[in-house]
Amino acid sequence: MNTLFDRLAGLFEAGHARDIELLTDAMAVPETLRPAAVLIAVTDRPRPGVLLTHRPLTMRSHAGQAAFPGGKLDPGEDAVAAALREAHEEIGLEPRHVQVIGTSDPFRTRTGYDITPVLAVVPPDLPLVPNPHEVEEWFEPPLDYVLDPANHLRRTVEWEGAPRTYFEIMWQRHRIWGVTAAIIGNLSRRMAISETFDG
Repeated sequence: MNTLFDRLAGLFEAGHARDIELLTDAMAVPETLRPAAVLIAVTDRPRPGVLLTHRPLTMRSHAGQAAFPGGKLDPGEDAVAAALREAHEEIGLEPRHVQVIGTSDPFRTRTGYDITPVLAVVPPDLPLVPNPHEVEEWFEPPLDYVLDPANHLRRTVEWEGAPRTYFEIMWQRHRIWGVTAAIIGNLSRRMAISETFDG
């Protein structure tokens, strides 16, 4: 196995065969959840990156936050189809360029979403074009950097009368936190990237 796809697929399969303690939302999750999916698109470089976006500051919810391309499932869609559709709508990533490895651990949020991450490999330097209604900009931190637990900073805030703990990842001027950081944290627990990529 020497391609990026093969290496990641091997780590993905081995990691998902283990029992691990996963990160969960710090606040109670409602009983009724809407299915959603995000695409974790890894760029095929000597030092692979991962595609992330910033939501526009004008959005009603989660304005300015870093996120994976993704959103709610449409009727009849599975997680993979929804993640590919949303990535195409948000940043112009053509589905034909995406090699899907598999779906990872769902993350259930206090805001009522059951989010399935979809891990995939894409060619580097694609001509991505953000949809200004959904994406302010996109950026590409190194995969080994965001998955390194040493870069997962634990934070605690008072929220609705109780302390809430979350993680954030700082890369250059980009702050990755909340659900996106938790999904990264769970993938980090599944996949020992440092064994394969030395940066």
